[in-house]
Parts: sequence; C-alpha cells; structure tokens
Amino acid sequence: MIASPDRQFIFAGAARWAALACWLFAPALGFAHVGQGDVSGGFLAGLEHPVMGLDHVVAMVAVGIWGAQLRAPAIWVLPVTFPLVMSFGGILGGFAVPIPGIEIGIAVSAIVLGAMVALAARPPLWIAGVIVGVFAIFHGYAHGAELPESANAISYAMGFVIATGSLHVLGILIGVINRWRAGEKCLRAGGVLIALCGVYFLVSRFIGG
Repeated sequence: MIASPDRQFIFAGAARWAALACWLFAPALGFAHVGQGDVSGGFLAGLEHPVMGLDHVVAMVAVGIWGAQLRAPAIWVLPVTFPLVMSFGGILGGFAVPIPGIEIGIAVSAIVLGAMVALAARPPLWIAGVIVGVFAIFHGYAHGAELPESANAISYAMGFVIATGSLHVLGILIGVINRWRAGEKCLRAGGVLIALCGVYFLVSRFIGG
C-alpha cells in the first residue's frame, strides 16, 4: 500500500524534527568527557531543571505546537527565539537582577500560550515572536536564579537551553497532527488544557503566598 503524498510529507517532516532533537542532545556526549563534577553539577542540573517543573514543560511544548500551527517560518522562528531570549533571562537571574513576578509570569505564559494554541491564533510573526520572547525572560530568569552554587554556569546554561529546545521539538512533533481536521481539534483541546494548567499554577502562586 503506497502512502499518500500528505502522509509522506508528514513522516518526512517528523523524521527531520526527530533528527534535530538528536542533534540538540549531541553536546551532552561531549560534556560527558569534560569532567564528572562539571557534568553532574552543571550540565545535568541544567538539563533537568526545565523538565522537572510542569509549568515549564507545558509552556515549552505550547511554543512548539503554536509554531507548528503557524507553519513556516514560525515553526522554526518561535522555537529559536525562545531559547535565545531565555538565555538572556538566565543571565539576569544568575546575577539576581530584580524582576518582580517571575513565578506569576511563568504561570501566565502557560495561560497565554495555551490560549494561542486553543484559538489557533495567527498574529503577525513579529507579534508572535514578542509574545514568546517576553515569556522566555521569565522562564530563563527562573533557571538562572536556581543555578546551583557548585555548578559551572556555562554548562548549566547549555543544559537548560538544550532541554528547552527538545521540549519545543516535542511540541512541533505533536503539532504535525494539525494537518488533519481531527488533529486540529485535538490540538485546540490540548491548548485549553495547557491554559487551564496555567490557571492552576497562577492560583497556586497566590494561595501559596
């Protein structure tokens, strides 16, 4: 049975993004030979930080899904913009530059990005980039502020950037189903769930103090 051109296109696209995910993780192999202390105290700590917090995970995946909904060039512009700007936020957090409402900003990012996916919003690319970039500051700041004292800052930063990029790729792979009508509805429903997660995070921040 011969696959349809649409399916062949989607499978090829998924393969490309899977290859990109492997490429993102490749630097970990190099760091594994730099020195055990540097890896355990820096790179691995940075790699774990984004994926250990559900508030970070849902927002990162939402960026990838939204990019997939918008298609080229947003499908790569948004996932590239976020880690770049997030790195700047990480520097601010590492130097303890005072920025109020970081945790609230992270929660709001899940609400807004989830809403963008749920509505399949299609703003101009520069507006989408600004939205993603603003929230990247909050996420990056949180990563930088929680840099372990014994960690190598550079390897830690590479860890959380690679983890973030991988979550974006996961979102893009999920977003491939947008090409089917049923898949589009599933993505929108997923966007609602992401936004609801953000509401939960936001309420928890206020209740928690």
